[in-house]
Amino acid sequence: MSGPTDSARPLTRRQFLRLSAAAAGAAAAAAMAGAASASTGIPRDAVPGMLIDISRCAGCGACQRACGAANRLHPSTEQQQGLSTESLTFVQRVSLEGGDTRWVKRQCMHCIDAACASACPVSALHQTAEGPIGYRAERCLGCRYCMVSCPFGVPRFEWQKGLTPEIRKCMFCIERLRAGETPACAAACPAGALKFGARGSLLQEAHSRIAANSSLVDHVYGEQEAGGTAMLYISDVPFEQLGFRTDVTRQALPSYTWQVMSKLPMVVGGLAVVLGGASVISRRRNGSHHDEPDWMRAEAVPADAQTPHADTGSGKGA
Repeated sequence: MSGPTDSARPLTRRQFLRLSAAAAGAAAAAAMAGAASASTGIPRDAVPGMLIDISRCAGCGACQRACGAANRLHPSTEQQQGLSTESLTFVQRVSLEGGDTRWVKRQCMHCIDAACASACPVSALHQTAEGPIGYRAERCLGCRYCMVSCPFGVPRFEWQKGLTPEIRKCMFCIERLRAGETPACAAACPAGALKFGARGSLLQEAHSRIAANSSLVDHVYGEQEAGGTAMLYISDVPFEQLGFRTDVTRQALPSYTWQVMSKLPMVVGGLAVVLGGASVISRRRNGSHHDEPDWMRAEAVPADAQTPHADTGSGKGA
């Protein structure tokens, strides 16, 4: 009979360790490639954005109603009191000390390097070619990792919807953008509190307004928060008094994952070598080398060198 085929030959210890390190490297490379694909490579200054001037907002709610109409939403009275699956834009009333009131438009911040898209295992949430963070319902697993990862607590899950619940959030009127139109909320604002345009131009506008008006806070919210967002805010009241998170990291959240995954091949490969070596040393010290399975033996004998032993009574060689 012929000797065993190549696929049937036992692995040597060296081969096993090499394959372990290679597999770890391949898994890490795949994960890093998936994280990198979340970005379309659009220049940050060219990403579509919106400047929201809180000092100009009259609280009329026109943006919220326009959003509902454009997205064919039917919010209940309760759902209109905040972000919900039927209220993707919400104008929040904030009462300040001294009796003053400010109105704050809330919606998805459309991070430039979004944690929700990075966390989604099936790219249901993803950065569209135009820049905004879009959603593909047919891919969604309902895992809700996006809800956990979003630093602004935006995505909403359709808990009440039977077998096919979806994640709901502002999509920045992506279909209108593709048609060359302005997002519905910005088009409906009668007070000039909302301005749509390229993010770079909006940042210049924001800093120009701050420089020209000493009553405005010297901070453009969203310029650096979470690595930068498409929604930019300026205000005449400190943002922490308006309920904005001021503890959000200035670094894009997916970059933290990259820092870990980029070191994974080295770490796992090193562990495979160290643990494999420790196992061999332990076995030799305990005299248990002969208890190793065939594939853990030092070297496999080539198939063409294996010959039948007629003398079955002889012992093994040293």
